[in-house]
Amino acid sequence: MSSTSLKLLSLLVSTLAIVHITTASDPDILVDYMAPNNATGEFFTSTSFRAALRQPPPPTFTVTKASMKEFPALLGQSVSYAALQFPPNSINPPHTHPRSAELLLLVQGTLHVGFVDTTNKLFTSTLETGDMFIFPKGLVHFQHNAANNHTAMALSAFGSANAGTVSIPTTLFNSTIDDKVLALAFKTDVATIQTLKKGFAPK
Repeated sequence: MSSTSLKLLSLLVSTLAIVHITTASDPDILVDYMAPNNATGEFFTSTSFRAALRQPPPPTFTVTKASMKEFPALLGQSVSYAALQFPPNSINPPHTHPRSAELLLLVQGTLHVGFVDTTNKLFTSTLETGDMFIFPKGLVHFQHNAANNHTAMALSAFGSANAGTVSIPTTLFNSTIDDKVLALAFKTDVATIQTLKKGFAPK
């Protein structure tokens, strides 16, 4: 085999490997559902949102998830939900979902939302009750209840049974990444990084 052919073959194999790695999503559904043999209708029922929808708002931002971890019937169905509760002046910090887009429906209050695309362009909107906003898969996004005296609540739908969440502040400042590396990345000093890390230390 010629040198050119080997280079082309190597390029093809590398390209296919990269494509395979970057297709991180739920596999195609090949069966009706995945359930134990003795499953009843209860297996396909989740009551996890009852408390979130019926009780007074929590004192801090709270997410109640219905992914395949909390609701096993979702395994293989490529869908999940989350209920997001925002007390006054609270935030869902910048984060990503590596395996799914997020479609947010605001059911109470107002909410400032936004995401940053791969060119660092920011897209924002202020939502009112009944509005929806889409956060594209894998992009950094946030939600903020800027009201000082009103709560907000939203429901988020995901096209994955396990969308995953990567919190940017927690990932950076509650990890074992070397302080010097973070100081260089943020163009600051180690003392500032250590101060930031204290705010994200487990309580």
